[in-house]
Amino acid sequence: MPALEVRPFRRADRDQLTDLVNMHVAAVVPGVSVSVNTVLGDLERQPGEFITDPWVAERTTLVAEQRRCVGAAAHLLRYRADAEVGETYRDIAEINWFVHRPTASHWPDADRAADHLMRACLAQLARWNVRVRYADGALPAPLVYGLPRNWPHIRAVYERAGFRHTGDTEVILVARVADLPAHEPRPGVTAERTLGECGTRFTASADARALGFVEVDTALARPERHARAAGLADIGNLHIDPAQYGTGLEHWLLAQAADWLRLCGVDRLVAYEMAADSARLDLLAGAGFRELTRTDRGWEHRPG
Repeated sequence: MPALEVRPFRRADRDQLTDLVNMHVAAVVPGVSVSVNTVLGDLERQPGEFITDPWVAERTTLVAEQRRCVGAAAHLLRYRADAEVGETYRDIAEINWFVHRPTASHWPDADRAADHLMRACLAQLARWNVRVRYADGALPAPLVYGLPRNWPHIRAVYERAGFRHTGDTEVILVARVADLPAHEPRPGVTAERTLGECGTRFTASADARALGFVEVDTALARPERHARAAGLADIGNLHIDPAQYGTGLEHWLLAQAADWLRLCGVDRLVAYEMAADSARLDLLAGAGFRELTRTDRGWEHRPG
Protein backbone atom coordinates (compact mmCIF):
# COMPACT_ATOMS: atom_id res chain seq x y z
CA MET A 1 0.00 0.00 0.00
CA PRO A 2 1.46 3.45 -0.90
CA ALA A 3 3.06 5.40 1.92
CA LEU A 4 0.72 7.93 3.50
CA GLU A 5 1.95 10.95 5.46
CA VAL A 6 -0.19 13.44 7.36
CA ARG A 7 1.79 16.60 8.05
CA PRO A 8 1.55 20.40 8.26
CA PHE A 9 1.05 22.31 5.02
CA ARG A 10 4.19 23.48 3.24
CA ARG A 11 4.39 26.34 0.79
CA ALA A 12 5.51 23.86 -1.88
CA ASP A 13 2.04 22.28 -1.60
CA ARG A 14 0.31 25.46 -2.78
CA ASP A 15 -0.44 24.45 -6.38
CA GLN A 16 -1.73 20.98 -5.53
CA LEU A 17 -3.81 22.39 -2.67
CA THR A 18 -5.33 25.02 -4.96
CA ASP A 19 -6.21 22.35 -7.52
CA LEU A 20 -7.91 20.32 -4.77
CA VAL A 21 -9.84 23.36 -3.53
CA ASN A 22 -10.96 24.25 -7.06
CA MET A 23 -12.21 20.71 -7.69
CA HIS A 24 -14.60 21.18 -4.77
CA VAL A 25 -15.60 24.73 -5.71
CA ALA A 26 -16.43 23.64 -9.27
CA ALA A 27 -18.91 21.06 -7.99
CA VAL A 28 -20.87 23.81 -6.20
CA VAL A 29 -20.69 27.03 -8.24
CA PRO A 30 -20.49 27.08 -12.05
CA GLY A 31 -17.63 28.98 -13.61
CA VAL A 32 -15.77 29.90 -10.41
CA SER A 33 -12.20 29.09 -9.44
CA VAL A 34 -9.74 30.66 -7.02
CA SER A 35 -6.11 31.61 -7.39
CA VAL A 36 -3.10 30.28 -5.51
CA ASN A 37 -2.80 33.67 -3.81
CA THR A 38 -6.40 33.43 -2.64
CA VAL A 39 -5.80 30.05 -1.03
CA LEU A 40 -2.54 31.11 0.60
CA GLY A 41 -4.13 34.30 1.89
CA ASP A 42 -7.02 32.34 3.39
CA LEU A 43 -4.59 30.23 5.40
CA GLU A 44 -3.25 33.39 7.07
CA ARG A 45 -6.43 35.39 7.54
CA GLN A 46 -9.95 35.72 6.14
CA PRO A 47 -10.47 39.37 5.18
CA GLY A 48 -14.12 38.81 4.30
CA GLU A 49 -14.86 37.68 7.87
CA PHE A 50 -14.12 41.07 9.39
CA ILE A 51 -16.13 40.32 12.56
CA THR A 52 -15.01 36.79 13.43
CA ASP A 53 -11.50 36.68 11.94
CA PRO A 54 -9.94 38.95 14.62
CA TRP A 55 -11.21 36.48 17.24
CA VAL A 56 -9.03 33.65 15.88
CA ALA A 57 -6.15 32.75 18.19
CA GLU A 58 -4.56 29.90 16.21
CA ARG A 59 -4.71 28.53 12.67
CA THR A 60 -3.23 25.34 11.30
CA THR A 61 -3.43 23.58 7.96
CA LEU A 62 -2.78 19.86 7.57
CA VAL A 63 -2.40 17.75 4.44
CA ALA A 64 -2.36 14.06 3.64
CA GLU A 65 0.26 13.19 1.05
CA GLN A 66 0.26 10.01 -1.01
CA ARG A 67 2.50 9.22 -3.95
CA ARG A 68 3.98 12.73 -3.64
CA CYS A 69 0.52 14.19 -4.16
CA VAL A 70 -1.70 16.12 -1.76
CA GLY A 71 -4.85 14.00 -1.66
CA ALA A 72 -6.57 15.66 1.29
CA ALA A 73 -6.26 18.88 3.27
CA ALA A 74 -7.94 20.63 6.19
CA HIS A 75 -7.79 24.09 7.74
CA LEU A 76 -8.45 24.43 11.48
CA LEU A 77 -9.19 27.48 13.61
CA ARG A 78 -9.20 28.07 17.37
CA TYR A 79 -11.07 31.07 18.75
CA ARG A 80 -10.05 32.99 21.86
CA ALA A 81 -11.88 32.58 25.16
CA ASP A 82 -11.88 36.22 26.31
CA ALA A 83 -14.87 38.54 26.65
CA GLU A 84 -14.14 40.37 23.39
CA VAL A 85 -15.12 37.25 21.42
CA GLY A 86 -18.80 36.73 20.64
CA GLU A 87 -20.43 34.19 22.92
CA THR A 88 -21.14 31.72 20.12
CA TYR A 89 -17.46 31.64 19.10
CA ARG A 90 -15.88 31.96 22.52
CA ASP A 91 -13.48 29.08 23.33
CA ILE A 92 -14.45 26.94 20.34
CA ALA A 93 -12.46 25.35 17.53
CA GLU A 94 -13.53 24.23 14.09
CA ILE A 95 -12.46 22.44 11.00
CA ASN A 96 -13.00 25.49 8.81
CA TRP A 97 -12.83 23.34 5.68
CA PHE A 98 -11.87 19.81 4.74
CA VAL A 99 -11.28 18.58 1.18
CA HIS A 100 -10.15 15.27 -0.26
CA ARG A 101 -10.14 13.41 -3.53
CA PRO A 102 -13.09 11.03 -3.86
CA THR A 103 -12.41 7.36 -4.38
CA ALA A 104 -11.64 6.53 -8.02
CA SER A 105 -10.04 3.73 -10.00
CA HIS A 106 -6.73 5.63 -10.02
CA TRP A 107 -7.15 6.63 -6.34
CA PRO A 108 -8.70 3.61 -4.59
CA ASP A 109 -7.37 4.51 -1.13
CA ALA A 110 -8.69 8.09 -1.03
CA ASP A 111 -10.99 7.37 1.92
CA ARG A 112 -8.05 5.98 3.89
CA ALA A 113 -6.13 9.24 3.40
CA ALA A 114 -9.17 11.29 4.42
CA ASP A 115 -9.72 9.26 7.59
CA HIS A 116 -6.05 9.55 8.57
CA LEU A 117 -6.23 13.30 8.08
CA MET A 118 -9.45 13.52 10.09
CA ARG A 119 -7.82 11.65 13.00
CA ALA A 120 -5.02 14.24 12.95
CA CYS A 121 -7.61 17.03 12.94
CA LEU A 122 -9.43 15.57 15.94
CA ALA A 123 -6.14 15.17 17.77
CA GLN A 124 -5.36 18.84 17.20
CA LEU A 125 -8.84 19.88 18.38
CA ALA A 126 -8.31 17.77 21.51
CA ARG A 127 -4.94 19.43 22.21
CA TRP A 128 -6.61 22.83 22.00
CA ASN A 129 -8.99 21.68 24.75
CA VAL A 130 -11.90 23.91 23.73
CA ARG A 131 -15.48 23.69 24.98
CA VAL A 132 -17.05 22.79 21.58
CA ARG A 133 -15.75 21.42 18.27
CA TYR A 134 -17.42 22.36 14.99
CA ALA A 135 -16.89 21.70 11.29
CA ASP A 136 -17.71 23.60 8.12
CA GLY A 137 -16.82 23.74 4.44
CA ALA A 138 -16.09 27.45 4.06
CA LEU A 139 -13.67 27.49 1.13
CA PRO A 140 -12.38 30.91 0.00
CA ALA A 141 -14.82 31.17 -2.91
CA PRO A 142 -18.24 32.77 -3.35
CA LEU A 143 -21.20 30.70 -2.08
CA VAL A 144 -19.11 27.79 -0.74
CA TYR A 145 -19.94 27.41 2.96
CA GLY A 146 -21.61 24.93 5.28
CA LEU A 147 -21.49 21.44 3.84
CA PRO A 148 -22.83 21.47 0.27
CA ARG A 149 -24.88 18.45 -0.77
CA ASN A 150 -22.48 18.15 -3.73
CA TRP A 151 -19.81 16.75 -1.42
CA PRO A 152 -21.15 13.40 -0.18
CA HIS A 153 -17.56 12.17 0.26
CA ILE A 154 -16.86 14.98 2.77
CA ARG A 155 -20.15 14.38 4.57
CA ALA A 156 -19.19 10.71 4.95
CA VAL A 157 -15.84 11.64 6.54
CA TYR A 158 -17.51 14.06 8.97
CA GLU A 159 -20.13 11.52 10.00
CA ARG A 160 -17.59 8.72 10.44
CA ALA A 161 -15.64 11.05 12.73
CA GLY A 162 -18.67 11.82 14.90
CA PHE A 163 -19.78 15.20 13.52
CA ARG A 164 -23.55 15.72 13.39
CA HIS A 165 -25.59 18.31 11.53
CA THR A 166 -27.18 20.47 14.23
CA GLY A 167 -27.85 23.71 12.33
CA ASP A 168 -29.99 24.96 9.45
CA THR A 169 -30.12 24.14 5.76
CA GLU A 170 -29.90 26.88 3.16
CA VAL A 171 -30.87 26.77 -0.51
CA ILE A 172 -28.55 28.49 -2.99
CA LEU A 173 -30.34 29.62 -6.14
CA VAL A 174 -29.14 31.01 -9.45
CA ALA A 175 -30.79 32.88 -12.32
CA ARG A 176 -29.57 34.09 -15.67
CA VAL A 177 -29.88 37.85 -15.70
CA ALA A 178 -31.57 37.50 -19.09
CA ASP A 179 -34.32 35.42 -17.43
CA LEU A 180 -35.10 37.96 -14.69
CA PRO A 181 -38.37 39.93 -14.96
CA ALA A 182 -38.48 42.52 -17.72
CA HIS A 183 -38.63 46.20 -16.80
CA GLU A 184 -42.17 47.57 -16.90
CA PRO A 185 -43.44 50.98 -15.78
CA ARG A 186 -45.15 51.08 -12.40
CA PRO A 187 -47.27 54.24 -12.09
CA GLY A 188 -46.48 56.32 -9.04
CA VAL A 189 -43.44 54.25 -8.07
CA THR A 190 -39.85 55.45 -8.50
CA ALA A 191 -36.54 53.64 -8.11
CA GLU A 192 -33.48 55.10 -6.43
CA ARG A 193 -29.98 53.59 -6.57
CA THR A 194 -27.78 54.02 -3.50
CA LEU A 195 -25.11 52.14 -1.57
CA GLY A 196 -26.68 49.59 0.77
CA GLU A 197 -25.39 47.30 3.50
CA CYS A 198 -24.46 44.44 1.16
CA GLY A 199 -24.01 46.12 -2.22
CA THR A 200 -25.82 48.43 -4.61
CA ARG A 201 -29.36 49.09 -3.34
CA PHE A 202 -32.44 49.73 -5.48
CA THR A 203 -35.28 51.22 -3.43
CA ALA A 204 -38.87 51.45 -4.64
CA SER A 205 -40.71 54.50 -3.28
CA ALA A 206 -44.16 56.04 -3.62
CA ASP A 207 -45.34 59.28 -2.03
CA ALA A 208 -41.92 59.68 -0.35
CA ARG A 209 -42.33 56.31 1.38
CA ALA A 210 -40.04 53.30 0.82
CA LEU A 211 -41.98 50.24 -0.29
CA GLY A 212 -39.08 47.82 -0.51
CA PHE A 213 -35.54 47.36 -1.75
CA VAL A 214 -33.14 44.85 -3.26
CA GLU A 215 -29.34 44.88 -2.95
CA VAL A 216 -26.92 43.23 -5.37
CA ASP A 217 -23.23 42.62 -4.77
CA THR A 218 -21.22 42.79 -8.00
CA ALA A 219 -17.84 42.63 -6.24
CA LEU A 220 -17.67 38.82 -5.97
CA ALA A 221 -15.05 38.60 -8.72
CA ARG A 222 -12.18 40.52 -7.13
CA PRO A 223 -9.38 39.82 -9.64
CA GLU A 224 -6.63 39.60 -7.03
CA ARG A 225 -8.55 36.87 -5.19
CA HIS A 226 -10.47 34.89 -7.80
CA ALA A 227 -9.01 33.49 -10.99
CA ARG A 228 -12.45 33.06 -12.55
CA ALA A 229 -15.73 34.46 -11.25
CA ALA A 230 -16.61 37.09 -13.82
CA GLY A 231 -20.26 37.59 -14.61
CA LEU A 232 -21.43 36.55 -11.13
CA ALA A 233 -23.29 38.67 -8.57
CA ASP A 234 -25.48 37.89 -5.59
CA ILE A 235 -28.52 39.30 -3.82
CA GLY A 236 -27.42 40.72 -0.51
CA ASN A 237 -30.88 41.75 0.70
CA LEU A 238 -34.43 41.68 -0.62
CA HIS A 239 -37.04 43.33 1.57
CA ILE A 240 -40.64 44.25 0.78
CA ASP A 241 -43.18 46.09 2.93
CA PRO A 242 -45.73 43.44 4.00
CA ALA A 243 -48.49 45.60 2.54
CA GLN A 244 -46.87 45.13 -0.90
CA TYR A 245 -46.94 41.32 -0.84
CA GLY A 246 -48.62 39.91 -3.91
CA THR A 247 -48.40 43.15 -5.91
CA GLY A 248 -45.41 42.11 -8.01
CA LEU A 249 -43.14 44.71 -6.46
CA GLU A 250 -40.44 42.08 -5.93
CA HIS A 251 -40.32 41.37 -9.66
CA TRP A 252 -40.26 45.11 -10.43
CA LEU A 253 -37.27 45.60 -8.13
CA LEU A 254 -35.44 42.64 -9.65
CA ALA A 255 -36.05 44.14 -13.09
CA GLN A 256 -34.38 47.38 -11.91
CA ALA A 257 -31.43 45.38 -10.65
CA ALA A 258 -31.26 43.35 -13.87
CA ASP A 259 -30.82 46.50 -15.98
CA TRP A 260 -27.90 47.52 -13.76
CA LEU A 261 -26.35 44.05 -13.82
CA ARG A 262 -26.37 44.00 -17.62
CA LEU A 263 -24.44 47.30 -17.61
CA CYS A 264 -21.96 45.64 -15.20
CA GLY A 265 -21.44 42.72 -17.56
CA VAL A 266 -23.04 40.31 -15.09
CA ASP A 267 -24.96 37.38 -16.57
CA ARG A 268 -25.76 35.31 -13.44
CA LEU A 269 -27.37 36.35 -10.18
CA VAL A 270 -27.40 34.12 -7.11
CA ALA A 271 -29.51 34.19 -3.96
CA TYR A 272 -29.76 32.13 -0.77
CA GLU A 273 -32.73 31.41 1.45
CA MET A 274 -33.52 29.16 4.38
CA ALA A 275 -34.84 25.81 3.17
CA ALA A 276 -37.81 26.16 5.54
CA ASP A 277 -38.93 29.48 3.97
CA SER A 278 -41.09 28.08 1.18
CA ALA A 279 -42.74 31.45 0.48
CA ARG A 280 -39.42 33.14 -0.31
CA LEU A 281 -38.29 30.17 -2.39
CA ASP A 282 -41.53 30.30 -4.40
CA LEU A 283 -41.09 34.05 -4.91
CA LEU A 284 -37.60 33.58 -6.33
CA ALA A 285 -38.66 30.63 -8.47
CA GLY A 286 -41.37 32.83 -9.99
CA ALA A 287 -38.72 35.43 -10.81
CA GLY A 288 -36.56 33.03 -12.81
CA PHE A 289 -34.35 31.48 -10.12
CA ARG A 290 -33.65 27.76 -9.89
CA GLU A 291 -32.04 25.73 -7.16
CA LEU A 292 -28.29 25.38 -7.52
CA THR A 293 -27.62 23.35 -4.39
CA ARG A 294 -28.41 23.02 -0.68
CA THR A 295 -25.88 23.41 2.08
CA ASP A 296 -26.12 22.20 5.67
CA ARG A 297 -24.73 24.64 8.23
CA GLY A 298 -23.67 23.85 11.77
CA TRP A 299 -21.78 20.55 12.28
CA GLU A 300 -20.89 19.70 15.88
CA HIS A 301 -18.61 16.94 17.07
CA ARG A 302 -20.79 14.51 18.98
CA PRO A 303 -18.99 11.15 18.90
CA GLY A 304 -21.05 8.13 19.80
